Amino acid sequence: MGNQAVFGAVDIGASGGRVMAGWIADGRIELELVHRFGNQMDQRDGRLYWDFGRLCSDVIDGLTRLAARFDHVISIGIDTWAVDYGLLDRTGELIGDPVAYRDDRTAAVIGDVHAKIDFAELYAIAGLQFLPFNTIYQVAAEQREDRWSRAETLLMLPDLLAYGLTGQRQTEATNASTTGLFDATAREWSPVIMDRLGVPASLLPPVRPSGTVIGKLLPDLARKTGLPATTVITSVGSHDTASAIVGTPLESPAAAYISSGTWSLVGVELDQPILSAESRLANFTNEGGVDGTVRYLRNAGGLWLLSECVRSWESDGQPVDLDRLLAEAAAVTGPVGIIDADAEEFIAPDHMPERIAVACERTGQPVPRTRAEFTRTICESLAAAYASIVRTAGELSGRTIDSVHVVGGGSQNELLCRLTADRCGLPVIAGPTEATAIGNVLVQARAHGALSGTLADLRQVVRASTNPRRYTPS
Repeated sequence: MGNQAVFGAVDIGASGGRVMAGWIADGRIELELVHRFGNQMDQRDGRLYWDFGRLCSDVIDGLTRLAARFDHVISIGIDTWAVDYGLLDRTGELIGDPVAYRDDRTAAVIGDVHAKIDFAELYAIAGLQFLPFNTIYQVAAEQREDRWSRAETLLMLPDLLAYGLTGQRQTEATNASTTGLFDATAREWSPVIMDRLGVPASLLPPVRPSGTVIGKLLPDLARKTGLPATTVITSVGSHDTASAIVGTPLESPAAAYISSGTWSLVGVELDQPILSAESRLANFTNEGGVDGTVRYLRNAGGLWLLSECVRSWESDGQPVDLDRLLAEAAAVTGPVGIIDADAEEFIAPDHMPERIAVACERTGQPVPRTRAEFTRTICESLAAAYASIVRTAGELSGRTIDSVHVVGGGSQNELLCRLTADRCGLPVIAGPTEATAIGNVLVQARAHGALSGTLADLRQVVRASTNPRRYTPS
């Protein structure tokens, strides 16, 4: 590598994480996987938690391997899923593990939140689709618990990890925008929402844009990992979807995108939020993107449905070959049921095949019997959801959608991509799979002078570096 500047991308999802190394050479981005680790929710005392200590240990492990492999690491960027957070006390210590968004504690407080601020008014400010696990509802549930009285600071998950590495407290804008406490137009914390809910302004650190240096790696951690003492933590699109959209080689302003992983995020990129009643009724969200863009999208169910089915089947002692399973699903010729992939009944873990079967039976559709039929039902259901959301996104944004980009793990699922092209009636451009890590590295590289230009310029680097697969609707 010589003196090539290397950027570390810490990318953590709800089911696993990895540390990647990235660098820019001859106008192309190069990536290398350094460390991969698992992630899962733990059930304790009737609650679902993230084991934050384990996550930190895995990240430090990855950074140690990064330092052993590369000499000139100059920056680290962190992205994770949205909505979850940790609370610090007045001494800066974490007050217990973060509660996982799939926990059902928010069910009891949603009505209370909407009594304090009507959802129509809330949407006109924050622009977020209703999801029962949004941070605003988690905070309302938290206010009923003992640890709330000890909370001095609330940090979103990637900001909490950055705090552990630097000692600095701030909130990166793309993740702040997913909380429901954020003003989508002013792009700051909303004093109106926070006042109505009794959330003190001092609880939330200042919002900073992606591409900002948070601080140097703490000296003890630099010594422990072997990273240079000059290594800094740089904020990226810390919501993993924000980084993924940076790494999506959008071919035109009329292109839609699908970030397909545990969840599916389906939408278009805009300059300004759409806060109309029509948008609210369609349950679209306006989340912040890198460079002040708006990710105008809807959450849909994702490959969580399939991974939970696989986990259930393998718990019976029968390993699943995913490639073979998808090939068998593609060969299914009979009618299959279509479920509402983002229904609340599919949010919680465990017993997913049974819940899918019940949903099909309840709606008078064919009930899947074999694993291939379950898999085909899931892929057909996701593709149907994608097509519906893409059409609505075009209508609400006034754009005639001309193509659909699929990035993330779902871009490797040939069956899902073909079904999506067919149901959308549009070409699907699949890839890159590593869009999130690519976007993470590109924002760091630009912040530190290895690249320059706009988002369009960064995406030109993606196009020069990857070879997406194109699916034509049949």
